Amino acid sequence: MSVTRKIRVLIVDDSAIARDLLERGLSRDPAIEVVGKAEDAYVARDKLVFLKPDVVTLDVEMPKMDGIEFLKRLLPQYPLPVVIVSAVTVEGSRRALEALDAGAVAVVAKPRGDDRQGLVTMLAELAQEIKDAARADVSKMRRTIAIAKATRRAPVIRDEGRILAIGASTGGTTALNAIIPAFPPTMPGTVVVQHMPPVFTRMFAEALNKVSQVEVKEAQDGDEVKLGRVLIAPGDLHVHLVKHGIGWRVSCLPGPKVSGHRPSVDVLFSSVAERAGNKALGLLLTGMGRDGAAGLLEMRHAGATCLAQDEASSVVFGMPKEAWDIGAAERLVGLDQVVDELLSCLSETNLQRKA
Repeated sequence: MSVTRKIRVLIVDDSAIARDLLERGLSRDPAIEVVGKAEDAYVARDKLVFLKPDVVTLDVEMPKMDGIEFLKRLLPQYPLPVVIVSAVTVEGSRRALEALDAGAVAVVAKPRGDDRQGLVTMLAELAQEIKDAARADVSKMRRTIAIAKATRRAPVIRDEGRILAIGASTGGTTALNAIIPAFPPTMPGTVVVQHMPPVFTRMFAEALNKVSQVEVKEAQDGDEVKLGRVLIAPGDLHVHLVKHGIGWRVSCLPGPKVSGHRPSVDVLFSSVAERAGNKALGLLLTGMGRDGAAGLLEMRHAGATCLAQDEASSVVFGMPKEAWDIGAAERLVGLDQVVDELLSCLSETNLQRKA
C-alpha cells in the first residue's frame, strides 16, 4: 500500500514563541511535517539548501533581512511556495501585500493578543493554505507579476447595464493586480471575492486603487455597484448582489462558510445569477478547491457570459478547472488576454446577442 508523502514545511519567524506554536500546531496535521525552523533569513537560506522543504511559512517583520527582501532574493534561486504569517495591523497588512507582490502565494493573519480560539482557527487556516500552496506553480507567479507590470491600453467602453463578478483564491492577488489596473475608467460595476483575511482586503483594495483608472474599494454594506467602480469583498463577510431601483448594491453579511470560505465566490455568483441574469459577466481566476464553480454554473444557466482562467497561466488550476469540468465556463482564457476578452464580451455585438 502506498503512503502519501507529507508536505515538508520550514517555519521562518524571529519569535521563538511563534516558531514553537506554529510547529506544535502544524505537526498535528497528518499531512504536514515541520522539517525545520529559522529565526532569520540567513539561517533560513542555509536550511533551505539542506532540508529541501516543499513550503515555507514566513513572517515579514524580521531582523537582519526582512521578509520582503528575503522573498526577492529567495524565489529566483529557490522557486518555493511561501505563505506569509503576519500580524493584523495596518503596517503588517501593508507589508504582507508587498510580500504577495514579491511572489508569496497566500497570507494568514496572526491572532491578536492572547486569543486561544483565534490561534486554533489561524492554525487550521494556515494548515489549509500550506496544502494549497504545495500545489502552486510559483514560476507562474513570476510570469503573472511580469504581466502586471506590462503597459496596457484598454479601449474606452460605456455600458451602464452590465455587471462583472470575479472570484479568486491562491495566486489571485497577483492576477487581480494584472487585470484591474488595465480596466478603462468606464468599466461596468465590478464585484470581486478574493479569499483573504479581514484588514488585508481593505489594504489590498487601497493598493489597487492607487494604480487603477477605476475606483477600487473594500465593499461596505449598501455600496452601489456602478460604472467605474470595483468592490472587493471584505474579509470574513459574504457579499451578495441586491437589486436597488434600476441598479444594484451589495449587502455584506456574516454567516457560515460556504464552499469552505467566507467570503465565498459561490455566494456572490449565485446572487448575481439570480438578480442580474444575462446582464452579468462572470470570471473565475486561479485558486485551490471548488469555490465559485457551482455559482458560475448558475450564472451561465441565467444567461451570463462566463469565463475562467486557463491552466497555463493559473498558479493553481483548481477553481477554474472545476468550473470547466462542470460546464460552467464557456471558455478558458490566458491571464494576458482576460481584459481583452472582457471588453470583447462588452462590445455592441455581444450586447445584442445577450439582449
